Amino acid sequence: MEVKVNKDKCLGCGMCVGINSDIFNFDDDGLAKADNDKINEDNTEDVEAAVNSCPVGAIEKEEK
Repeated sequence: MEVKVNKDKCLGCGMCVGINSDIFNFDDDGLAKADNDKINEDNTEDVEAAVNSCPVGAIEKEEK
């Protein structure tokens, strides 16, 4: 799975960071970013939760 945060949509609200701060954190611009190297079979539920909880739908995932 690969995750991308659409910077044009992201508000920087931090919902995704609150769900899993290992995968999601803030970039220098104050907007969220995803570290795909940290995604594994143990935390895919956190990715799903982040995708579903983003208030503006800025988190996009793609199955590999």
